[in-house]
Amino acid sequence: MTSVESNGSAADTSASSPAPDSAGVEVVIVTGLSGAGRGTAARVLEDLGWYVADNLPPELIERMIELGVSADPPIRRLALVMDVRSRFFTGNLSAVTEQLRSGGVRTRVLFLEASDDVLIRRFGFARRRHPLQSESADGTLSAGIAAERARLDSAKTAADLVIDTTALSVHQLHRKLEEAYGGGAPKALQVTIQSFGFKYGVPLDADMVFDLRFLPNPHWVPELREHTGQDSVVSEYVLSRPGAQDYLRTCRHLIDLTTDGYRQEGKRYMTVAVGCTGGKHRSVAVAEALGEALGESSADPVRVVHRDLGRE
Repeated sequence: MTSVESNGSAADTSASSPAPDSAGVEVVIVTGLSGAGRGTAARVLEDLGWYVADNLPPELIERMIELGVSADPPIRRLALVMDVRSRFFTGNLSAVTEQLRSGGVRTRVLFLEASDDVLIRRFGFARRRHPLQSESADGTLSAGIAAERARLDSAKTAADLVIDTTALSVHQLHRKLEEAYGGGAPKALQVTIQSFGFKYGVPLDADMVFDLRFLPNPHWVPELREHTGQDSVVSEYVLSRPGAQDYLRTCRHLIDLTTDGYRQEGKRYMTVAVGCTGGKHRSVAVAEALGEALGESSADPVRVVHRDLGRE
């Protein structure tokens, strides 16, 4: 995640008028209680195509917008994470939002909160100290949370969207943010079909693994040995072996079931690993066949890569 963080002590929390060419820029200010999910929200927004800046001083917002508009390609969706970790942030966002909106920048404020008992439990799991804990009267976590609630009360009042994450899972929060800030974009799932050779190791990032070593190995057919699964002579040989088509249909069915579930959970990437001994013949042929079949039947983008092709 692109992160710009400041620990400066700027006293002025107002933003200058945005540059004239900032029309059409969208800004989401992400704030809320520590432990309520700001980090998760930032990652989700980044996945949705927003450029995320962490604790950017308000006086630099105009400059950030100018740089974004002049970038290639232009950055027109900017998410700013602002919280009590920065000395300059008092929780009063009215001056910032008014200046941005007056310059034609669509500005929204997202506030995340949760109940005290859930926040205490989350800090306990993470073994982190609350940012205001040491400033509270008795130095307890509860006092730090109470101090933060008081400091951010005006930010919550100014928020366009308040999400209570007390009873939300990460996936449920993801869906809420996607509905609010996804811009109506289709929930595409990038599917990667990757062939590999077991003798080089199973891909660590694989979500699903299929093993083609039950099929006859073209390596032992002299006229096929020097060819690869991308060549029609090998592909036809592999896919015509007994059980190959049934296995291919089963793979497609399992992938379809899994991708439906992944979409519901808000996941955007899926890697299907197809392996044989060396990653040259069987896995390559089946990966190509799977990629072609999925590309024809799915609106999701599908790509085929061959990790170990050419290593022998």
